[in-house]
Order: sequence, then structure tokens, then C-alpha cells
Amino acid sequence: MFETVLVANRGEIAVRVIRTLRSMGVRSVAVFSDADADARHVREADTAVRIGPAPASESYLSVERLLEAAARTGAQAVHPGYGFLAENAAFARACAEAGLVFIGPPADAISLMGDKIRAKETVRAAGVPVVPGGRDPELADAARELGAPVLLKPSAGGGGKGMRLVRDLTRLEEEIAAARREARASFGDDTLLVERWIDRPRHIEIQVLADGHGNVVHLGERECSLQRRHQKIIEEAPSVLLDEGTRSAMGEAAVQAARSCGYRGAGTVEFIVPGTDPSSYYFMEMNTRLQVEHPVTELVTGLDLVEWQLRVAAGEPLAFAQEDVRLTGHAVEARICAEDPARGFLPSGGTVLRLREPQGDGIRTDSGLTEGTEVGSLYDPMLSKVIAYGPDRATALRKLRSALAETVTLGVQTNAGFLRRLLAHPAVVAGDLDTGLVEREVEGLVPTEVPEEVYEAAGAVRLDALTPGPGGWTDPFSVPSGWRIGGVRKPPAFHLRVQDPLEYTPRGTATVTDDRVSVTLDGVRHTFHRAADWLGRDGDAWHVRDHDPVAASLSRAAHAGADSLTAPMPGTVTVVKVAVGDEVTAGQSLLVVEAMKMEHVISAPHAGKVTELDVTPGSTVAMDQVLAVIAPHEEAEE
Repeated sequence: MFETVLVANRGEIAVRVIRTLRSMGVRSVAVFSDADADARHVREADTAVRIGPAPASESYLSVERLLEAAARTGAQAVHPGYGFLAENAAFARACAEAGLVFIGPPADAISLMGDKIRAKETVRAAGVPVVPGGRDPELADAARELGAPVLLKPSAGGGGKGMRLVRDLTRLEEEIAAARREARASFGDDTLLVERWIDRPRHIEIQVLADGHGNVVHLGERECSLQRRHQKIIEEAPSVLLDEGTRSAMGEAAVQAARSCGYRGAGTVEFIVPGTDPSSYYFMEMNTRLQVEHPVTELVTGLDLVEWQLRVAAGEPLAFAQEDVRLTGHAVEARICAEDPARGFLPSGGTVLRLREPQGDGIRTDSGLTEGTEVGSLYDPMLSKVIAYGPDRATALRKLRSALAETVTLGVQTNAGFLRRLLAHPAVVAGDLDTGLVEREVEGLVPTEVPEEVYEAAGAVRLDALTPGPGGWTDPFSVPSGWRIGGVRKPPAFHLRVQDPLEYTPRGTATVTDDRVSVTLDGVRHTFHRAADWLGRDGDAWHVRDHDPVAASLSRAAHAGADSLTAPMPGTVTVVKVAVGDEVTAGQSLLVVEAMKMEHVISAPHAGKVTELDVTPGSTVAMDQVLAVIAPHEEAEE
């Protein structure tokens, strides 16, 4: 076994790998950019090496700096985690050339399965059924031959990045261009493939484990059908769809896929499965790394997959055969992401002001967060994972809903409350899942109104801040009690804003502490976690800001008749298609803002002239920052 292992990653996966290294008595080395100098994975490792300044994402992609860090710290092996260089064959080869063990599959297997086209051809030759499709350079022709709907996918990576579902082939060229940009930004390779889209499919994957002695086993399946924008958000093991016969057949197909490329280590074979006929499954791709959702497999099998990655990389044979693998109980995982459901799930950001992550009987949280963590726009939006285990599916779902209600991440908007409501949806409870379920039901899972008690709590916090402490004489005009000469009392009102601004007068009773606020309205007591202007409960959070109606009125007057286009999320402007003075049409694409590897197109709200343009390609922008102003034709002519 290795004495020292360098973890070439960051965030929750680096913390996760370090935890197993510690339990095995292996020294861990973390790497960090300037932006992550005080991150949790840096503090939890035995030692840490700076690999570069911001922009931070580029530092973690520098093979030269990572190898230098390994040499400086005496590491014998490198664990790539997932993301960044985890599926980079050149990195695996560079490690070998530097005398380091790459804790993952051979570089040739990464290269083969990383090219989704070659992967499909290889597993088809091994007898595994595959989804019909085509690839570059005949991508557009293949899409038209397949007929709508089709799915565009990057050949070099997964995770939903760069994927586009195209139902209208008249927009094919535009969708291909957008998919290429996202693929290039996420994987450094804009090669695409196209596949026939199967309506209402289920996404089921098989975990495989192979050693260097010819042994390959599967560890059962994970149901990953609950997705949004092709990104998994809830995963569970086992799947309620599969019977023992189908599970065995799919498991054997996954084993054959792994053997076909000479696989070694932990990997995942992903299948698309028609929900009405689970026996008709198709190979989609193989992820040659540890998956985000691996904890659910660990909980139902009792195996530590990171430990077995290390043991296999160190040359040990698997200590068990296929017949020794047992699936016991049920596990469900929820991905906590920095995104705002109320704003169409756009990426969010900020500083973590208050953090509470659930732990306990049957609950596990994998996280890279601490209070004070700065969540920026350079990385994937996933912050942590909450996993629940129980003797059956109903128990695991109930535990996970409770754990999400206890999750507090104030200062950064997350999807925790949305996930809790999703897990209570009747179709999810019944196990009637497909990859389009979330998109169909999303409107009913995102509240449109801010509860009154949120404004009541925000008002109570402001009243408490204005109320002087005990002792000594108090000027009655300084106390917000509504006291006036003549005995007339007018309760104080506050101008507040969560979504739309309003004027609110507190009308209940309240108790305010440094980290909580409780209010009683109409006989019902509501308790919130609090930090600065943030309030949270049951996984939901509200940023209740003060609103200045005078300043807002002056701003509207300054741009009377025009529309200010603002940034929908913190991020980077990647494309600017217009200049000041240009005439634009309603709906015309003007700018592209990217955050957390996701693009958002800013379009003209109406026909008119660009009178202001405050950004250029590469500009970093904050949420709600003005990007451009479009004056209607009437005003421009005047």
C-alpha cells in the first residue's frame, strides 16, 4: 500500500478521498489555487501544495504543476477524484512516466471509453446493445437521418455539460454551436455525437470493479432518472424497476463492457432503459472514474469504493467474487447545488454565512463546505451530497427528506428545499420515474410566493437591531415603537425585497437571537435560522434585502422607456454580439453569460437600439449587474 497519495481535485470529492486515506493510514496531499487556500480539503489533508493563482479552475488542470506537487511531497500515487483530469488519458500517462501510480483505469481504457463513439463500437462488438446515433463530422446529417427528437452529447465528457435535446431540427445548427461551446469550456474538446432520443426513459447505471488479475464484478445498479437539464440530482440503489433477472443481465453486460476495454479499478457503465420494457436496455457510455453517486452503492454493499480503488491500484486482487456481492437495504442521495430554483435554477454564489449539515443514524453528508467558504462561478455548482440509508426505500426517502429539512446553507442559495419537495412527490414515492419527470413537474415544486412569515421574521430582525439595550434613559424618538406626540401610534414599516419589493409592517410577536428568529402569526409559531439578511428553514432560504424606493425610482427615471438587461447570475461574459448604436429585433441573442460551466443567453426584450453596453468578452459580472440598455425605436427616434 502507498505511503502518500496526492489528491488532484478539490471540494467535497477531495474531502471524501482524504477521509478514506486517513482511515487506511495513508498520508494525504491536497492541492489548491489561491482561491482555495483556506478550503476544507486543504485543512483536512496531512499536507497541501499551492499549484497556482486564480483563475483557479486552470490551476487544477495543470498536469505539470500537479506532478511537481507530487514530487515535492514524496507521493507514490495520484487520486484524480472526478471532474478536472479524472478522465484524461494524457494525465494518466504523464503520471506513469513520472513514476506515479494513477489510481484509476489504464490510460488506454480512459482514451477508449472517453471517446463515446469508439466506446459504443467496442461494446457493440462485445455483444452489448447500444443506442442508434452518429458523430462528427457527419453530425448534422446523422441527426436529420435519425429524425427528431435527438440528443447532442460531447464525446469527451459527461455530467450533462454540453448536452442538448433537439426536438425542432430547424434549430439544429444553433444547438450544435451552443453544445460545442459548452463542451469546449468543460472538456477542452468540442467533438459531438448525436443519439436517438427515447421518450420517457429511465437512466440506470451499473457499478463495476476490476482488478489487475482478470477479476471483474458488478456491484448492482443505481437509479439516476431524476434529472434536470440532463444532470442527475437524485440517485438511489437499488432501482425499483429491475427484477433479479434484468439486474443480472445488465450487470453481466456491464462486466463485458469493462472487459472489452481492459478496465481496472472502479467504473460505471450507464444504460438508457425504456420504462415500459426494462429488458430492452441500451449502453450509453462508460465513466472511467468514481461517480458522484457512489455513496449509495457503498451503503447497500458495505464496501468502500475509494479503498478498493487504492487496493486495486496497489496490485491487490479483489477479495470477493460476484456471488459474494449482496445488496442490503436502500440508499438515496441528493445533490446540493449552488443554484436558485426561484430564478429558473440559475447558478448562485456568495459566502457561506451559516452552515448546518445533517449527520446521524442512517445519514451521511459528503461536503467540502465550511462557514466562510466563498462559492464562486468557476466550478461545477455541486456543493455537497446528503445520503440516507434505511432497511427499505420508504424509510430511506423519509430520512432523506428529514435530513434536507435540517440542511442550512445561508449566504448561498441552494436547491435543498426543492429536492425535499421532489422526494415527497407522489410519482417519486411510488417509484414511477423517468428522466423527464422533474421538468414536467418543476413548476409545482418551486413556490411562487414568499410566505408572509418570512417578511415578518425579517421585520423582527430589523426591529431588534433598532431597539436599544436595557439600562439608562432612552430617547423615545429613537425607539421604533410607533410612539408619537399626542399618543397616536403608527407601527414601523420596512421596505423589503426578496423577489418584488414591498412595504411590510410587522404585526406579530417575535424572539430574536444571534442565529435564530421565531415569530408568531395568527397563533402559529415559525422559527428560522438566520445570518445577516438571510433566513432559512426546511432547506429553503430567503435573502431579504432592504429596498430603497427612492433610489429605484431615480434609476427608472434615468432609463425611462428603456429596458436594462441584467446578469441573471454571477459569472463571466463569454460572447458579445452587438455594439452601442446597433439596431436589434425582439428576441435577438445579444450576449452569453457563463457560470459553473453553464451558458445563459441574454436576448433583446423588444426591438430597439443598444444605447449602453457595459461589458466585453471576459468581463466578470455580479448577479443583477446591468449589462446593456435597449431603447425602443420610438425613444431612439425622439
